[in-house]
Amino acid sequence: MEEFSPALCHLCGKESILVSAFLGVCGECIQNDFPRALPFLKTAHRIARKYLGMPPAPPGGKPICTLCGNRCGKGGKSFCGLIEEGRRLAGTARKGLLEWYYDPLPSNCVASFVCPEKRPGRENLAVFYGGCNFSCLFCQNWHHHSLLEQKIPLTSVEDLEKAVHGKVACLCFFGGDPIPQIPHALALARRLKDRLRICWETNGAAHPRILKEMFQLSLESGGILKFDLKAFDERLHFALTGVSNRLTLRNFSWAAKKARDYPQVTVVASTLLVPGYITPEEVEKIATFIASQNPEIPYALLGFAPNFFLTDLPPTSTSHAEEALRRAQKQGLKNLHLGNPFLLSRAY
Repeated sequence: MEEFSPALCHLCGKESILVSAFLGVCGECIQNDFPRALPFLKTAHRIARKYLGMPPAPPGGKPICTLCGNRCGKGGKSFCGLIEEGRRLAGTARKGLLEWYYDPLPSNCVASFVCPEKRPGRENLAVFYGGCNFSCLFCQNWHHHSLLEQKIPLTSVEDLEKAVHGKVACLCFFGGDPIPQIPHALALARRLKDRLRICWETNGAAHPRILKEMFQLSLESGGILKFDLKAFDERLHFALTGVSNRLTLRNFSWAAKKARDYPQVTVVASTLLVPGYITPEEVEKIATFIASQNPEIPYALLGFAPNFFLTDLPPTSTSHAEEALRRAQKQGLKNLHLGNPFLLSRAY
């Protein structure tokens, strides 16, 4: 078994493999002593963003983009990297900065455990967008930044529509995140909603009007809107993603309540079990929130693999995952699932 070196929390002095040296503070201090933890968190995100050639925070001033909660102003580069000096590189109804491929079903989708598509031999058309309105230090798909750096390939809605053949059953937008390029995704989804299931994997921090259309397209097509609820505590969310989760929670609340009106699964939630930070206690908070909106919402807990700037943390332990599942179930959620069990360890 791989050994992980303990790191020091610079606030409380705790030394543990469940403390990220890159963050410099433990999960408990982030929640209990946030004002003192904040400088360490800002430094970590500033280093990560500089490495990627991205601004440390959303540019201020009068917003020129309101697709997401960042509401970036005109100066410099947008937080997602798709707008520079007021000019949008991609993410219009005409062109998207993306890669696409066919994924045989059942795929490794976070909602695979409730996927309604059962026909054998079918495929998913996976559309992977460059750019994201979050800055997750643990990002499992961080290579989407290479698309931003190269500024290619640019793909039209018409070209993607031509990629749909007889075996394609569903269309999934992810990335990065589809929200920074949502005009492009919506243009394609509107064309294909009568032919394919429309699915989304997103952090959910879109303008509410946009989020409602994403939900409607999934509903009408038999697809699923998948929310990645990274944390419930806003301080932990900022520590791991660099932004607030207020809009995500507000949008999820609307979608979860709306889903009560329909018999099919339309909304799914997931959470990555980041050791030391997204603890069973934090999962319990998320599960309590989900259950208060709609206990029928399926909820997937995902095993964490050391990646990106959090390579100094171990993989999620089996005991961590089992306790998180137990606590989520105790809150009344009726459809729970553990994803990526092959990643689980006995490191702690």
